[in-house]
Amino acid sequence: METPLAPGLYIVATPIGNLGDISMRATAVLGAVAAIACEDTRVTGKLLQHLGIKRRMIRYDDHASEETRAHVLSMAAQEPVALVSDAGTPLISDPGYRLVRDAKAAGIPVVSIPGPSAAVVALTLAGLPSDRFLFAGFLPNKAKARAEVLAELGGVRATLVFYETAPRLADALAAIAEVLPGREVAVARELTKRFEECRTGSPADLIAHYAAHPPKGEIVLVIGPPGEAQAQDHDIDALLLAALKTSKASQAAAEVARITGQDRKSLYARALELK
Repeated sequence: METPLAPGLYIVATPIGNLGDISMRATAVLGAVAAIACEDTRVTGKLLQHLGIKRRMIRYDDHASEETRAHVLSMAAQEPVALVSDAGTPLISDPGYRLVRDAKAAGIPVVSIPGPSAAVVALTLAGLPSDRFLFAGFLPNKAKARAEVLAELGGVRATLVFYETAPRLADALAAIAEVLPGREVAVARELTKRFEECRTGSPADLIAHYAAHPPKGEIVLVIGPPGEAQAQDHDIDALLLAALKTSKASQAAAEVARITGQDRKSLYARALELK
């Protein structure tokens, strides 16, 4: 960069697949900082090699010790330090918020260098409403927790965006079909790479497709918003049926009451009818 960077923490977005997506500003910042805090030095090292940049790298992830975070902050107070994730924008389902929080508390300048984000790329490809959306990170791995998250967010009048892995895709789609029936879903995978794909349809259609064509790569799930009736009544029966798979009627009623705010006794009566 023409002017030396001031001390501070620089949040730098990096490509999610295609290295050509690195911005000129991000390249300049990475070439001007004193050090780069990163999830995996091997992954970031490949990017730096591609850019012809040599910089000190410090491993930093959600499991980093307090000492490591303090060390990065101490450096950033005196010289420019970058934070990157393995791919995309740091802090978006990636490590970094604690570092940013502590930097701001210490009066250390924080500067964001914007760039790619898989969630946003998937939204632009899905063909689903994008004026209001809720990004909720990764769906839980366990069936009960996954159903509870979908049930909890299902009444939100917005498109839902989740990250997912290929081995769990079929289970996630099956849960969406059960807990949020009638919703349109998009599966976006290998974004910005050679075999980029975004398929939109019903969960059943997508399950059938990927049973015949096992997916690879990282995945973004985009779930269309509820209709008016769905938003108003939370599809109580679907919530209860999902909860009843792993819980007694009383427990299922309590869980759905927590999610919807409806009367637990009436929910319990309905749960008994559905069993």
